[in-house]
Amino acid sequence: MEPTTGTVIFDHDMNRPWPTASLAKMMVMLIVAKKITDGSLKLTDKVTSSAAATRMGGSQVYLKEGETFTLGEMMQAIVVHSANDATYAVAEYIAGSAEACVQMMNEEAAALGLKNTHYYSVHGLPPAAGQQADVSSAYDLAVIASKLVTYPDILRWSAIDTTGFRNGTFQLRNTNHLVRTFPGCDGLKTGFYYEAGFNVVATARRNGLRVIAVVLGSPRKEENFDAAVTMMSQGFLNYEMREVAKKGTPIAQTVAVKGGAVNSIKPVWAADAAVFLKREAQKNSFTIDYKLPAAIAAPVKAGQPIGTGEIIVDGKPQQAIAIIAPAAVARGTLLQRLMGYL
Repeated sequence: MEPTTGTVIFDHDMNRPWPTASLAKMMVMLIVAKKITDGSLKLTDKVTSSAAATRMGGSQVYLKEGETFTLGEMMQAIVVHSANDATYAVAEYIAGSAEACVQMMNEEAAALGLKNTHYYSVHGLPPAAGQQADVSSAYDLAVIASKLVTYPDILRWSAIDTTGFRNGTFQLRNTNHLVRTFPGCDGLKTGFYYEAGFNVVATARRNGLRVIAVVLGSPRKEENFDAAVTMMSQGFLNYEMREVAKKGTPIAQTVAVKGGAVNSIKPVWAADAAVFLKREAQKNSFTIDYKLPAAIAAPVKAGQPIGTGEIIVDGKPQQAIAIIAPAAVARGTLLQRLMGYL
């Protein structure tokens, strides 16, 4: 998948529900990233380990009851080392309990429109007797990944090869060895238990193009990485993000200003605009449909949304980028306003 447009480049059985194993932690990562962005959490927050957190099996950093680390340190242990005890401690911190966090995870999955995703745990460990396995699909996990890669903290952690924890006395080594072996790879998450097989969600960026590869259920560890490498390599070989315009550059149209000190403005792109295309695609293989009002009323604020520029490929909208006012426009003088009505 190309994450900006959500274009699926290649798939096989992408909507089949499958046990996530530790890929379930991606949803915890997303919830934390969103809360850090909106200011309700800070990386410096202190997270204290409960007795329940210390009883987690599998990959862990061997937390002790009452031991405290910053949220940033805990998240690094989760993303790099897939630490189950750190995940449980963070889940309790952000939601009050692991059960409440599971509810938040399912609510977020529903909000994203994920049809084949359901969580029963915060960590993705094998279900105990009478419990159900966390499930998702390759497509749903690619959608989650496409959200995660928009958060710099997530990519900063997931690109780490090796780092220290607990004042350097415990080494965290990234479970995703593609960050060491595949140029441009900076994430994202692995997962394994016997029934789930070897799962990986990998992402890499080269020359302005980011791709996401999801491989689920490989019987051998190297097979999932090899398949991810093949898909990402083919993505980079055959596709590109072709620049349309830089952030802040004016578009080709003007918009009238009613009652302003100037009669019109030339709006600008609010972000870099690029189109996802096959490399052999012709220059005229896409068009831009500007959705703009005929006029806006003064006063106008700098950066005020004016409309959108929709990039159309093969007759289908690929993405829409905001078009904004380049500068403030004050209300005109009485004479200017009167002239505007003539």
